[in-house]
Amino acid sequence: MTKVLVVDDDFMVAKLHSRCVSAMDGFTVVGVAHNGADALRAARLLRPDLVLLDVYLPDMDGITVLRELRAAEQRDEGGHTVDALFITAARDAGIIRAALRAGALHYLIKPFNQAALQEQLRHAASLRTRFHELAELGEARQEDVDQIFGTRPPGSRELPKGLAAHTAELVERTLREQPAGLSATECALAGSLSRVSTRRYLEFFADTGRAEVTLRYGGTGRPERRYRWVG
Repeated sequence: MTKVLVVDDDFMVAKLHSRCVSAMDGFTVVGVAHNGADALRAARLLRPDLVLLDVYLPDMDGITVLRELRAAEQRDEGGHTVDALFITAARDAGIIRAALRAGALHYLIKPFNQAALQEQLRHAASLRTRFHELAELGEARQEDVDQIFGTRPPGSRELPKGLAAHTAELVERTLREQPAGLSATECALAGSLSRVSTRRYLEFFADTGRAEVTLRYGGTGRPERRYRWVG
């Protein structure tokens, strides 16, 4: 479950964002704050995974809030980390760059539709899962690093080079038919595809937020990656 803290000075906007988050499986709103000081206090007490953060707050700007959160992480011996997604009407290029440099996952400019927010929420959850998996494995491959640094969802969901639409549809259909999830091997067998090829499609779905990945541990060796359709 991804715990979300909503920060916006407008009570109605905060309520709308909270409703959008709560409507998604795997997400829960643990708190709402309407100024920077309350946001920092709530983050310390509630330890959310993700903060939806406005730039314009009555006591301090959202960039400062995020910098304070990052500073708090450095002091936290428990190792808790929080991601931040800006949701704001601020369009100034300098502010957007500052948000990026402060460590924001993404920056949504108001107004936007609910689907855009939900896609970014799925992306944030997927990224945290990926980091957890890499921590469990103890090391990352270059392709893992490339995916992490390049997984901000694009405006479209076009398939990357080397992936075919008809095969993607087959893998998607196979996943949809197994709500409990499948491993790459099981999905490949069900679709009469090669395991290597199938895993490329499954990873693409995971990177774009349409499939979630969990780890199943056996007796020995690396944990098995299992995929479940959520898109």
